[in-house]
Amino acid sequence: MDTRLLHTFTTLARTGSFTAAAAELHLAQSTVTVHIRTLERELDARLFDRLPTGALLTDTGRRLLERAEDVLDAVARLRADGAGTGAVGGRVVVGTPESLCTTRLPGVVAALRTSHPEVDVQLYAGGTAQCVEGLRSGRLDVALLLEEETDFPDVTSEAVAREPLALVCSPGHPLAARADAPAWAELAAESIFLLEQGCSYSDALERRLLAVPGARPRLTRFGSVDAARSCVTAGLGVTLLPLTTVRDHLREGRLVRLDGPPFADVPVRLARHRRRWTSPATQTFVRELVRQLPGFPATPDDQPLAPPERLASLTEREREVMTLAAHGRSDTEIASALFVSPPTVRHHIQHAMTKLAARDRTQLVVIAYQNGLVAPRPAPGS
Repeated sequence: MDTRLLHTFTTLARTGSFTAAAAELHLAQSTVTVHIRTLERELDARLFDRLPTGALLTDTGRRLLERAEDVLDAVARLRADGAGTGAVGGRVVVGTPESLCTTRLPGVVAALRTSHPEVDVQLYAGGTAQCVEGLRSGRLDVALLLEEETDFPDVTSEAVAREPLALVCSPGHPLAARADAPAWAELAAESIFLLEQGCSYSDALERRLLAVPGARPRLTRFGSVDAARSCVTAGLGVTLLPLTTVRDHLREGRLVRLDGPPFADVPVRLARHRRRWTSPATQTFVRELVRQLPGFPATPDDQPLAPPERLASLTEREREVMTLAAHGRSDTEIASALFVSPPTVRHHIQHAMTKLAARDRTQLVVIAYQNGLVAPRPAPGS
């Protein structure tokens, strides 16, 4: 079976439109139609209902979609293994909140362009719902979520850092002159600018303000950090944002940070689809990401991804291989450094993954950092 037919099938299932699928695949719409008809003929099954509103998967199509994705994942693995020791390359599509997209990730992309120029990182800003949907549909390879916890049956996530939050207002705002921290009742009487629904820390702040007895806070939601920050800079109210997005404004005196009430740092969670394979290019992106994120591991009190007894079960050679892999070394480079063969390296990595219950090499990298096997890169200016 021609795997191009399966690729067209999964793309049409995701977009729900022959026109959109053709645009994404850079094919003529008639070619997409031919691919689907050919696949339906080969499988002797109708995969889509053609409706005026688009293409809708039939029951058979839904049942076969997961198997088609598994086949395409297997083909991608085969091609990656066949590439051998060549330079890591390929596209990595990352979903991320706007605050991380504009503050944390540019440095990661810049570093990869120097160390791995064949890796093409594409960033898409979105909230948790959009990122999870993107992982499910296959549009995203990996996502970053600003969430305390996640509970999605087909998406797995682990905390890799924490993002400090800042409650800010303009220097001319009445609260800025206060010597003491404002109480919740006082905040509930102010104009509060929040990010759109689905932003975990904005939603938490809204719930806390609405819980104040008799309070009727003036809440305004925006789709971007810049909009909320601009309104507050103009003296219109108060906002809660990641510290990285207001640091320059604080330093320049355009905003001031209020002392209270206190807000806990929000976890940065690395999320991936539970079943899908993680490509070498995505693994390379994750390695650079965890090196650059400040405050890794997430907090000293966070539950480590690997219990001490599992770490203790690693052999010295498995620890060496795991550490070098977390530093971004290829199997060939590790083999050369340890005077063993590449298959032996892969054997040790597989054993380490089994002992630590790591789903793939990407999670193995995260475990290495969170358990102190690799020292994280210091934050800029530290």
